[in-house]
Amino acid sequence: MFENLQEKLELALKKFRGQASITEENIAEAMREIRRALLEADVNINVVKKLIDEISKKAVGKEVKGKLLPEQLIVKIVHDELVEIMGSKMSDLIHSSQAPSVIMVAGLQGSGKTTFCGKLARSLRKKGKQPLLVACDIYRPAAILQLQQLASEIKVPVFTEESKDAVSIAKNALAYARKFGRDTVIIDTAGRLTIDEEMMAEVRNISEAVKPSEKLFVLDAMIGQDAVNTAKAFHDNLELTGVVLTKMDGDTRGGAALSVLEVVGKPIKFVSMGEKLDSLEPFHPERIASRILGMGDVLTLVEKAEAQFDQKQAKELEEKIRKNQFTFDDFLDQLKMIQKMGSLRDLLGMIPGMDKQLKNVNIDDSAFKKVEAIILSMTKQERRYPKVINGSRRMRIAKGSGTKIQDVNKLLKQFEEMQKIMKSVALGKKSRFMPKLPGLGM
Repeated sequence: MFENLQEKLELALKKFRGQASITEENIAEAMREIRRALLEADVNINVVKKLIDEISKKAVGKEVKGKLLPEQLIVKIVHDELVEIMGSKMSDLIHSSQAPSVIMVAGLQGSGKTTFCGKLARSLRKKGKQPLLVACDIYRPAAILQLQQLASEIKVPVFTEESKDAVSIAKNALAYARKFGRDTVIIDTAGRLTIDEEMMAEVRNISEAVKPSEKLFVLDAMIGQDAVNTAKAFHDNLELTGVVLTKMDGDTRGGAALSVLEVVGKPIKFVSMGEKLDSLEPFHPERIASRILGMGDVLTLVEKAEAQFDQKQAKELEEKIRKNQFTFDDFLDQLKMIQKMGSLRDLLGMIPGMDKQLKNVNIDDSAFKKVEAIILSMTKQERRYPKVINGSRRMRIAKGSGTKIQDVNKLLKQFEEMQKIMKSVALGKKSRFMPKLPGLGM
């Protein structure tokens, strides 16, 4: 995410290394590079101008105090301005004072709108809410089927009717929610390939009929500034309350994230980081700014880990590590938890400084599958006591997992190293080495 923008901003800010102070000359040179980087990232030109003006105004003549270096000060100024342009703080969902709260979701076809409805329902259900999904896309049968499939996966009811009147479906869904105690109604409206008056009239009529507390526009972040302009057109017709950025795990240049608030006038509320139903994150401007500047995002990483790791299991695991009883079965459990947290590259990229180290490293999430196959080809005894795995056993494991003996040898060696380091850390000893992730060559 934001890799190209991050790289170009880093090059621009490097110009302050070795400088004694921030001057009009060196700030002007850096601002030219930052302007070019932002425009190439498809950031709205007015947003670029505002950012450059604010950074320049706050940087020129700024006194560098104590041990602070000019490059550190300019990074802080750029970070703060990026946060400001994206909205300063996280924007929570608006719930109505009387249940059910209605969340209407709009967007163009192919933006990930229906999938977002499923992700949002899953997220709300985990927080103790009782959501109801409503299929109001009466023009595309596949959209209704998709919503039903998503609802089945997350065990949330979906309201459908064989009607050609989307407004009537929405009103009946609201009555259904009141009757059966569903406290949140999520309406998936029809998507189109382009904006048309018929589409706008329909979403306006649904909005007037059910009075949603939230009117969210789902925006494909890969399209960039064009998608932001589409969101503006929707807002002019519908008075949106917020925006959702999808496909943030793809080749997104960053323009959408940095332009939305200034152009549309409404905050980004969520970002979607992949196809999986658990890949929805609240939008934190300060965390996104840190990612853009290559400073990592430890808070989001911790939150993802907390969502997957059980405290009781973690304590048991710590005890096993202390007693040197960490087995391949335990390791397999941890791998599955990590996979649930999302893409490995994205997770590692949240660790400060890791982006640079990973720049030319090929991280393939499918490598997990090879590791799983090797472990699952072991007997119960072999997983608990890897030292019994001799030459003939290694050959059998390689054959059973469809891998090479070298792969099995490498995994066993890395696992042994990891066991030693994890035990020393658990016992409070310092280690100069980071444990390699077995099977991934890292």
